[in-house]
Amino acid sequence: MTLLAGVDAGASHTEAVIVEEPHQELSRHRGDPGNVSPGDISQAATAIEATVRGALEHADRREGITTLVVGAAGTGLESNRTALQKALAATGVAASVHVTTDAAIATESVFPEGPGIILLAGTGSIAHATDGAGGQWRVGGLGWRVGDEGSAFALGTAGIAAAIRGLDGRGPSTTLGHAMPDAIGVNDIEGMRDWMADAAVPRVAGLARTVCTQAEAGDEVAVLLVREAGRALAAHVTALLQHFPHAAGVPVALGGGLLTPDSAVRNAVLTMLALQAPQAELLDIEVDPPRGAIRMAARIAAGT
Repeated sequence: MTLLAGVDAGASHTEAVIVEEPHQELSRHRGDPGNVSPGDISQAATAIEATVRGALEHADRREGITTLVVGAAGTGLESNRTALQKALAATGVAASVHVTTDAAIATESVFPEGPGIILLAGTGSIAHATDGAGGQWRVGGLGWRVGDEGSAFALGTAGIAAAIRGLDGRGPSTTLGHAMPDAIGVNDIEGMRDWMADAAVPRVAGLARTVCTQAEAGDEVAVLLVREAGRALAAHVTALLQHFPHAAGVPVALGGGLLTPDSAVRNAVLTMLALQAPQAELLDIEVDPPRGAIRMAARIAAGT
């Protein structure tokens, strides 16, 4: 009996899937964030190990995992991937451990063989492309300090800034001036400033929902912020389309918590792509990163 595990380790949560060959899904389990922060591999390894063991418990299995593939945010550098792989191997959670990026497993879940582009926007943002013949490219995914344009973190931060500008008269009046303080439980500009000084990245990202709600209610400032997020995310896709110069159409899949089917940001992305990249063919398909990790694990286990 062969047990495979696939993990998507992000900044908001970690999700693990346990599969018994051939491809019978036994369980899914969510745990704490398992993204890799600079200089802190141990926290990510602890969260990922706990999530995998939780999935095993839910599957009511005690035998060991043959192959574990982890796609983790923050592992764009090979040194981070190697360090996390060593840390997880040391836990004994699986006989064979392999670490790659979260974008790679998401791409595998949708485009295991053919060409395509996947755009992911949750706490952070990244896009990944494959030509189906070994060519791989990525844009974005640089983290909140220097990148993650169009992400939930970026949108939440922009919402706070717009609320403050509206309240102190430097910007247009906006319902965000009341909605953002209410969302974080403060009363004024100073409260928002102090909250932002200590807020963890996922908590700031959670404020994107408030911006989207106000945009859907018709607030002009929130509408502009959502539109800008859509523009920034669409730019990830158009940057990757240059690698498909002769293709009449390039399949594109959207994934991540900010790009769910009912998301205002998703609609903004679709509008921008229709205007700027008519060759992008949007797929109505679920992006399931842990299943992409399972596909990789199956190939590794089979030696292919």
